[in-house]
Amino acid sequence: MSQLVAPDEVPRWIPGQLTLDSVPVGWDQVTLKGYQYTSLDVEIPSMRDYMLVRYKCDDAVMSRRAGGAWRSERVGRGVCSLLTRGESSQWKWDRPIDVTHIYLAHTELCRVAEEVFERSVSDVGMEDCVRAQDDILPGLMSAFESELESGGLGGGLYRSSLVNQLCVHLLRRYAKAGVREVPLAGRMADWQRRRLVQYVEDNLDRNLKLDEMAREAGVSVSGLIRKFHAEFGCAPHAYVLRQRLERARRLLSRPVAVPLKCIAMDCGFSDQSHLVRHFKRAFKQTPVEYRSTVNAAALRATENFIN
Repeated sequence: MSQLVAPDEVPRWIPGQLTLDSVPVGWDQVTLKGYQYTSLDVEIPSMRDYMLVRYKCDDAVMSRRAGGAWRSERVGRGVCSLLTRGESSQWKWDRPIDVTHIYLAHTELCRVAEEVFERSVSDVGMEDCVRAQDDILPGLMSAFESELESGGLGGGLYRSSLVNQLCVHLLRRYAKAGVREVPLAGRMADWQRRRLVQYVEDNLDRNLKLDEMAREAGVSVSGLIRKFHAEFGCAPHAYVLRQRLERARRLLSRPVAVPLKCIAMDCGFSDQSHLVRHFKRAFKQTPVEYRSTVNAAALRATENFIN
């Protein structure tokens, strides 16, 4: 598959006037864009995310095809279109339109699907729909737009709630999920593991707390402790320490020598002696000895190459 197109790249293929944008305010989970378009006939490439379109204009004829015959529907206020990800298609409309786009990541839809089915989801699919007229989807998209325009207390929490509602509605009405036979039981869902791994990696330089990790995985602290060992083969604190030490090894292996106190800080150790103590216990040599070993090996490799 060719490179998938991110939301910010879509105007290269569908030129229009930008009226709304959630990117500058740092939204995660979803991206919201607003556009005003003239009548167009465009090839839409394979997109990274699902795209939901809410129409805010008077009636227009919207047509779509993907390698076959055209399918046309009349769209307007209170009507939405759905575009799947990873598949190119051609769209055209006969008059200017004013729209809101919501881009939803595949991982978010899979995450909610696993929570709904309480099983690991092998895949989620959603087909294009030119005219998706129901009473719920336009209201959800309007709520996202209102949140972007006016905001308010608890914005992140409210937005997460909207994302969950949106995903559940799509799963009920438009999407299909392939559910594996084995329940998640004591193991983590794939999305939980991915989030935890990334969260730990992104926050190794500070003091990680169990309640923060549990919140990232969407479980209680007791639930995290119970599932963590089954998933990673060790307790949370042991896993974090292991990742700190692995980062320290990577930094020590760099051609340019990074001071040990800087490495200790970057890896979340309280000080240099704290790093040295744990490093020697894990690898049977001090950080300085390890760096010397790596440098000597690199020198031998260079000499062998020259000779």
